[in-house]
Amino acid sequence: MSQLSHFFQLPLRVFCFYKDGFRRMKVGKTLWLIIGLKLFIMFAVLRLFFFPDFLGTNFSTDQQRADYVAEQITGTAQE
Repeated sequence: MSQLSHFFQLPLRVFCFYKDGFRRMKVGKTLWLIIGLKLFIMFAVLRLFFFPDFLGTNFSTDQQRADYVAEQITGTAQE
């Protein structure tokens, strides 16, 4: 029984370990802020400019979109 309770306490102990370590960081908080900002820029901002909604603007139905994607993947036209 004690092993089972120890097993369930492990995630809590790991969480407390990382929370305590993050609280004591000085430079690390700034680095994590920079990492988060870069990820936001890469996935949110750049997506708007470099990845337009090609399927949504060029095709009106889901069937047309599916046919186009299947044609691009397989290299054959479906009828």
